[in-house]
Amino acid sequence: MHKPSKNLSRLVATTAIAATIFSAQAPNVLAVTQPHPDQELNQEAVQKQLHVEGVKQVDNGVMLDLSSDQQAFIRLFSEDMAKVSILKEGEEEYFSEAIKKKEWETPEFDFSQKGNEVTLSTNEITIKIKKEPFGIKFLDKEGNVINEDYMKNGAGYDGEKPYVYKKTDEDEAFYGFGEQGGLEVNQRGESIGMFNTDAYAYQPDTKYLYTSIPFFMGLKDEKAYGIFFDNTNRSYFEMASESDNYYYFYADDGKLNYYFMYGPEIEDVLDRYTELTGKMDKPAKWALGLHQSKWEYTAEDIERVAETYREKEIPVDTMHFDIDYMDDYRVFTWSDKFGSEALHQKLDDMNFHKITINDPAVKKDPGYFMYDEGTANDYWAKNPDGTNFVGEVWPGDSVFPDFSKEEVRQWWSSKHNILFDKGIDGVWNDMNEPAVFDGPYHTMPLDVTFGEGENKRTHAEYHNLYGHDEAEATYDAFEMYKPNTRPFVLTRDMFAGSQRYAALWTGDNVSEWDHLQMSIPMNTNIGLSGVPFVGNDIGGFAGRPDAEMFARWIEVGAFLPFSRIHYDSDQKADVKQGQEPWAFGQEVEDISKKYIEMRYKLMPYLYNTFIQASEEGTPVQQPLVYQFQEDENTYNVSDQFMFGESMMLAPVVKEGQTERDVYLPEGETWVDFWTGEEYDGGQTIHTEAELSHLPIYVKKDSMIPTREVQQYTGEKPLENLVLDTYLEDEASYSFYEDDGATLDYKDGEYNITNFHVERKGKHIEFTNEKKATGYDSDLESYTLKLNGENAPKKIKAAGSKYKAVDSLEKVKANQETYFYDEASETIYVNVPADEDKKVKIQFKGKKK
Repeated sequence: MHKPSKNLSRLVATTAIAATIFSAQAPNVLAVTQPHPDQELNQEAVQKQLHVEGVKQVDNGVMLDLSSDQQAFIRLFSEDMAKVSILKEGEEEYFSEAIKKKEWETPEFDFSQKGNEVTLSTNEITIKIKKEPFGIKFLDKEGNVINEDYMKNGAGYDGEKPYVYKKTDEDEAFYGFGEQGGLEVNQRGESIGMFNTDAYAYQPDTKYLYTSIPFFMGLKDEKAYGIFFDNTNRSYFEMASESDNYYYFYADDGKLNYYFMYGPEIEDVLDRYTELTGKMDKPAKWALGLHQSKWEYTAEDIERVAETYREKEIPVDTMHFDIDYMDDYRVFTWSDKFGSEALHQKLDDMNFHKITINDPAVKKDPGYFMYDEGTANDYWAKNPDGTNFVGEVWPGDSVFPDFSKEEVRQWWSSKHNILFDKGIDGVWNDMNEPAVFDGPYHTMPLDVTFGEGENKRTHAEYHNLYGHDEAEATYDAFEMYKPNTRPFVLTRDMFAGSQRYAALWTGDNVSEWDHLQMSIPMNTNIGLSGVPFVGNDIGGFAGRPDAEMFARWIEVGAFLPFSRIHYDSDQKADVKQGQEPWAFGQEVEDISKKYIEMRYKLMPYLYNTFIQASEEGTPVQQPLVYQFQEDENTYNVSDQFMFGESMMLAPVVKEGQTERDVYLPEGETWVDFWTGEEYDGGQTIHTEAELSHLPIYVKKDSMIPTREVQQYTGEKPLENLVLDTYLEDEASYSFYEDDGATLDYKDGEYNITNFHVERKGKHIEFTNEKKATGYDSDLESYTLKLNGENAPKKIKAAGSKYKAVDSLEKVKANQETYFYDEASETIYVNVPADEDKKVKIQFKGKKK
């Protein structure tokens, strides 16, 4: 959402302020709300380095007495992760709300000190601490330097500002940092800021966006490490933006506190980081389907759009209710039209899931139950004088829940029955930066307070956590009212760790080509920041796309982890263009249907990719460097991405383009998904890409589970699983299955089946091994689809011969049959799900 038209004067005023502040920057920035001016470090202060005056070994590391009445703690949380804290003498060590796992089993380590150096060593890393001046160096077990302080400046405090300087090499790449603008995935050379901001219609050069995740990865000498700066204040990351010799990060206030973790693989770093801050839940399957939304859909629009999807047989799962459903924008209320039983019954009858938006601001309105209850219980954020802070948002003058208090979060959770009683399946948290229309820089003054007593904090410190705590309260509402249902919370605002409560969409983007291009590095860096469930408004929120732009966007959008078409009010658009798949004519409708159907066909693959994300922190939408960090040619590829483990997409993201270059990472053989043509990795190829064509390549020796197309998830039971296999030597897939809706998997109600296909001379062997069988599956058979193969001579399992049939339809309908499609050189084999023998596909000779 964005600021209302009635606040145009305030927007102009805010923009004027921004123009003064950012006059030296690119002009696009001037149109976007940005926070108060950056606080730069005093270069003279940071060069006054600290010195070690005393050393004491502790249970899990070392405590150092430093000059300037400070202390440093370097604690080993695991063999490959350490926590570094520099505190004023006597201060307690700090854990923000981002940290899920605070207690770690201390690894075995050696401690020594000699001369000017203190050393901590585990089986994976060595930490060398220089005493005079104080500095830290991290090495791998072979003694190679992974990361080290830049000793000219080191680490410490400039007044209240904690900072750390690090040495860097010219070829070191940087990834992560949560939600960032720009067109490049590698953030080297960037000046990055983190202060959650309602940046409506942001541009690639907008510095401050909606989400702050102060975590990044460095990739040097093909080895990865991660640093999480656990500080909730506004923070800054100068990533070799001033010099190729160093980078540094700092915050406006708070404690100097960071975690260092070593890979050497990117996936290892991300697994460790998400162990620290929490992994996402296993998602509800319906949430992985397509979502449709618009600001200012009427109740009639929602019904009409839903009916049209079903009539045109374009798959979709969910309709969203934007702020118009409320009674005069009062949260936890329904207007008569949107709350009508008839509307909800019609959506239910069409098997739609429903999501409502929710804002934190509560209308200041005596007699309104939310305002009265919150006021009676003293639940609101405060001005410095102790009065309730009042700011203008959608409902006018409003008060803001103090989500830092547990009792306020519980109260907020308890009100969700008002939504759930209408059959609402998910909640969409908006405006939670928090956005305040008449506040300075479009938010609360920085001296507004939260909490009380020892837990009292200013808005400056709490700002980046506001949406995080609201997400927790929303998440907890599901346990309160839907105790065995997987929560779905969507948020615009996050901090590190929010992935354990919510999915993220990247705010109010624009129907412009560079926003489509920007979405790829933005999403992949968010994925590398521990948030796998991410998406962008397909087609752009602000403005309107033309037919070409929407077609290209839906091609990408069908493969986003969170896939939603959402667009702005017609009142703010010059072109009153709809943004549903059929709104652009038959050609674009056909393109949309083609790729949306493909998403639903790939649902078993997508769902299993999310299962891996929930267990290992794996991104769903991955930059090429995630899987191919040994190939330096992938480090700066920003317009291609991996969709799960096996599929690489190379979309067209520029206007008028009908062909493009595609880089194929080395170490793999790549297959054109559409033609079956094979290419060696380690080269750039050129491909045609007319409007309806999205270039897709599959790694050889991959197996991709698919199913029949459904109009919505759960429409049909999964009775036949297609194993789309691209075989060179051998391919494996561990297939997870559960009900996709409840928490019963926690009680063991899931299946894991390991599939394996291997070429052995003149035959191919297929096996399936049941590793877990706690779920009552509907699966009756597997269709083994072998791409690019010669015609088989015969197929059998032990003494049972499979029958050759003459069509794909017949092989699908009959177990222990097979069909060879000569035109596509594809073998289809229908294998019973309970087949416990090896299935052998025999040929006359070896594959040509």
